[in-house]
Amino acid sequence: MGPIRTVFAKEVLENLRDRRVIFSAFFFGVLLAPALFALTTTLASNRITRDQDRPLHLPVVGGEQAPNLMRFLRENGAQIAPVTLQTPDQDAAAVEAVRSGRRELMLIIPPQYAEKLKAGDPAPLDLVVDTSNSSATAATERARRLLDAYGRQVAALRLLVRGISPEVVAPVDVRTVDVATPAGRSLLILGMMTYFCLMSMLVGGFYLAIDTTAGERERGSLEPLLALPVTRGQLLMGKMLATSAFMAMSLLLTLSSFGVALAFVPLEVLGMSANFGPLVILEIFCVMVTFVPLGAGLMTVVASFTRSNREAQTWLSFVLLIPLAPIMFAVLNGTRATVALMAIPSLSQHLLATALMRGDAITLVHVVISTSTTLLAGALLIWLAVRLYRRETILG
Repeated sequence: MGPIRTVFAKEVLENLRDRRVIFSAFFFGVLLAPALFALTTTLASNRITRDQDRPLHLPVVGGEQAPNLMRFLRENGAQIAPVTLQTPDQDAAAVEAVRSGRRELMLIIPPQYAEKLKAGDPAPLDLVVDTSNSSATAATERARRLLDAYGRQVAALRLLVRGISPEVVAPVDVRTVDVATPAGRSLLILGMMTYFCLMSMLVGGFYLAIDTTAGERERGSLEPLLALPVTRGQLLMGKMLATSAFMAMSLLLTLSSFGVALAFVPLEVLGMSANFGPLVILEIFCVMVTFVPLGAGLMTVVASFTRSNREAQTWLSFVLLIPLAPIMFAVLNGTRATVALMAIPSLSQHLLATALMRGDAITLVHVVISTSTTLLAGALLIWLAVRLYRRETILG
C-alpha cells in the first residue's frame, strides 16, 4: 500500500494546487446547483403565495345580461371589471387581448345567455384564457372553480323547484384520502436532487481523472511515471483513489449545500416539508458514495483511450450521461423501488435516497443488492482500467 499512498498523495496535492480545476469541480456542482435550486423554488413559492392572497380580477363582457352570476362572483371575492369591446366580433377581440398579454383572462357572456338560462337550457359562457401563460394559471383555475360552483348552484335550484332532491344526481360521494406526507409531497420538487448530486460527484473527479490519464499522455509524463519502481496496477490504483476522494468530497459538500439551501426555502407554503436534516444527509451520502468506484473506473477507462485533454472531455461529456439516464426515467415515471431495480447502479442510489427523503424505511435487502451490484460494477471497471494500463500501447 506504500506506493499507492504515495501516488494518491501526489495526485491530490497537484490537483489542489490547480485553482482552475478546483473552481470548476466544486463551484459549479457544489455551490451553483443548490443555489439555483433554492432560488427557483423560493420564487415559485413566493408566486404561489402572491396568487393566493391576490383577489381575482375578472374582466367581463356582457355582465349586464347575468346579474345573478355577477352577484355570486362578487360575493365569492371576485373583482368584476366590466369591459366594452368596440368591435362587432367580440370573441376575436377578447382572444387578441388575452393572447397579447393585455388581459390575463376574460369572461364573455353571449347575448343568448339569459334566454337559454330562462328556458332551462345550458347557458353558454366563454372563459378566454391562455394556458401557456403560467402567471395566469392561478387566476384561471379560480375563475373556472367559481363558474362551476355557480353552475352547480343553479342546477340544485332547478331540481328543488321540481321537487327533486339535488342528492339524486350525486349517487356517489367520492372522498379523497391523501396519504402523502409533507416530506413525500416535497419530492415533486426535490426528486431531481439526486441527479444533481450524482452529476456533482462525477464532476468532482472529472478533471482529475482526465489529467491523470490523457493529460499525462499529452504532456509526455506518463512514460517516466511508468519507469518508477511501482507496478502499473499500483500507479493506477493511486490515481483512481485520488479521483474517488475528490468525488466523495464533492458529493458530501453538495448534499450539505442542499441541506443549507433548503433551510431557506419556504416549502411550507406549498404544503411540503424537507426531510433533509444532518442524519438524512449522512444516510444519503452512505447510500450514494458506493457509486464512487464505478464513476472513477468508468472515467479512467474512457480517458485511457484518448490522447488529449480535449478529446477526453468530449468523450466523457457523452459517456457520463449514460449512468444518469435511469434517474431521469425514474423521475419522469415516478418509479418506486423494487428488488430488480436495485441491481441497476445510479437508479438504485436514486430510489434509496428518495425513500430516505420521503421518510420511508428502506429494507436491508435493497441496500445489500444496491451496494453489492454497484461495487461489483465498479470493481470490473477498475480491473479493466488496470488491464488497459498494462498494455505497451498505452504509451503510443
